[in-house]
Amino acid sequence: MVSGDDDVSRRPLKVYFIAHPSPGHIAPLTKIAHLFAALGEHVTILTTPANVHFHEKSIDKGKASGYHVNIHTVKFPSKEVGLPDGIENFSYASDVETAAKIWAGFAMLQTEMEQYMELNPPDCIVADMFTSWTSDFAIKLGITRIVFNVYCIFTRCLEEAIRSPDSPHLNKEISDNEPFVIPGLPDPITITRAQLPDGTFSPMKELARTAELKSFGMVINGFSELETDYIEHYKKIMGHKRIWHVGPLQLIHRNDEDKIQRSHKTAVLSDNDNELVSWLNSKKPDSVIYICFGSATRFSNHQLYEIACGLEASGHPFLWGLLWVPEDEDNDDVGNKWLPAFEERIKKENKGMILRGWAPQMLILNHPAIGGFMTHCGWNAAVEALSSGVPIITFPVFSDQFYNERLISQVHKCGVGVGTEAWSYAFDAGKNPVGREKIMTAVKKILDGGEEAEGMRKRARELKEIAKRSVEEGGSSYNNLTAMIQDLKEFRANNGKAAQDHES
Repeated sequence: MVSGDDDVSRRPLKVYFIAHPSPGHIAPLTKIAHLFAALGEHVTILTTPANVHFHEKSIDKGKASGYHVNIHTVKFPSKEVGLPDGIENFSYASDVETAAKIWAGFAMLQTEMEQYMELNPPDCIVADMFTSWTSDFAIKLGITRIVFNVYCIFTRCLEEAIRSPDSPHLNKEISDNEPFVIPGLPDPITITRAQLPDGTFSPMKELARTAELKSFGMVINGFSELETDYIEHYKKIMGHKRIWHVGPLQLIHRNDEDKIQRSHKTAVLSDNDNELVSWLNSKKPDSVIYICFGSATRFSNHQLYEIACGLEASGHPFLWGLLWVPEDEDNDDVGNKWLPAFEERIKKENKGMILRGWAPQMLILNHPAIGGFMTHCGWNAAVEALSSGVPIITFPVFSDQFYNERLISQVHKCGVGVGTEAWSYAFDAGKNPVGREKIMTAVKKILDGGEEAEGMRKRARELKEIAKRSVEEGGSSYNNLTAMIQDLKEFRANNGKAAQDHES
């Protein structure tokens, strides 16, 4: 029962949401904001003018449903950081220098956002893990800060284990490509030193970690059953008591129109007569491999060419969401002139289809023709695949992706890797290209049939059913959402004076 004045407990929460300026961070946090608004809470998203369109469709839908949801913009300091107007999101960064400027500009928003919140104080801030300043600011205001962790808890457990001074990767006798078991985890998870993230972002991650420990709780896109043992492990090693899995967020989408609006810019329409749906409808169940590497991955022309050759050599139909192709430069040993002829050939022979721009991913993954998903293993893509019952071909590149690959292949055993050997930056993806033979082998392992493939498909479909139940009334994610809001109202009803669990 909520303590304190009944009027206070019944009054809607006033919640501000602050996302990291990247589509993979914005999309799930906007969905969480939508969930709060759907339950009657008052939601405001703080962002910059050029990032508004990433939120708009979900916000407009919420307003049309009568929800109390708004956007407040703060000016991005483009001139101060040396960027042209409108470059305010990492999806526009094609090199490290541009990304660093966007990061610097985002950090400079702190003062104006704090001023706005001091003049219009919320009951709670739900902020991305990389907005670490919001933890101390929430404490200053006497309110709660919930950290949105764009990673899964499994990945956070691996990060903490690798952070230990006793981690085997620090042993100089182990070569970069020699697998070792990460110690202290519920399962024997193996990885190599070459697949671990670069240390460049360690200071940023340490700030995020410190801020996380000061926060009221953590919210995650996922369902508890996907990583039950790791949730308990993480609570034990970090002292957390409040971890709320409230997804899979994409299962909020109930019809084809919603599934299309999963992306901020779609390549096709949701009409059943469009070329994409007609093409998929012409294929046998579980016969098509879908390929997409997210919004940030920048493969070289060489790597894209190897992927294309491997797909074609597999003999299986494929649907490739191709977001970005590099310029055809003089020092490029392959170039991109092969692409138009390849695209024309596969279309003529009905072997495949390439979608330029954003693809309606949930609509695709839930089509019965899709038999596998080749992905970079970004967490959003991974949870979308797992909750759609689709086996995964793992092609990790950067960030948390090699860790997510381990959850897919080593814990749930519903995926097969292409054999990526080393972590790289998103802007330098494919500097050590995976060859066409490995691509072909992975596709055939998933789609040729056989006991191993059927086992992966069976386990993926079991996870799909668990995911569906989690968001239904009485399911784990449904209950987590209501518990989170209950806890926030209880804190407010006590005027914020109750000691937060992690400080007791």
